[in-house]
Amino acid sequence: MRRAGIVLAAGESRRMGREKALLAWRGGTLLGAAIAALRPWCDVVIVVAGRNLEALRAAAEAGGAVVAYNPAPERGQLSSLQAGLRAAAEAGCEAAMITPVDCPPLSAASLRRLCEARTEWAALPAHAGRRGHPLLAGTELVAALLAAPATGNARAVLRRSPERIVEIEVAEKLEDLDTPEAYQRAVSDGS
Repeated sequence: MRRAGIVLAAGESRRMGREKALLAWRGGTLLGAAIAALRPWCDVVIVVAGRNLEALRAAAEAGGAVVAYNPAPERGQLSSLQAGLRAAAEAGCEAAMITPVDCPPLSAASLRRLCEARTEWAALPAHAGRRGHPLLAGTELVAALLAAPATGNARAVLRRSPERIVEIEVAEKLEDLDTPEAYQRAVSDGS
């Protein structure tokens, strides 16, 4: 089964105050780190951009990713996810590993374990009782996400079948770097 990596990067980074995708991360950027982490496990990596399309295009393509455009990211994150899933389908992919650009990537060992999960619905990493990203979406979840209203909520779609969500325990702390303070803490901690 072909799998796409989808990096959601169409947001306006309001809380961060600057483009999150291009923040420095371990000698590169958060976007570059996300692409590099997903590439070994995916047939194609897709970066979903919005109004920041031109700012992200060169970095995405330099990392070997393709860019999908969401013309109206203000409709919500599900609209960006759907843009990425449509691009994945056009590339012949039936499943997807999905991550927001502001979630630092997991280790190769953790990503391997996630990819080994056999599910038609979903698998995701967990650490200390907290779930994180990337989300491994199987064929049935991909279909449900594409069928949902673009202004809907991906989490609500995922929770339709909570018993079908496989949690993969990982050693890494699962972070979301959506504020300057969270980003500075992660950089200071060497995450």
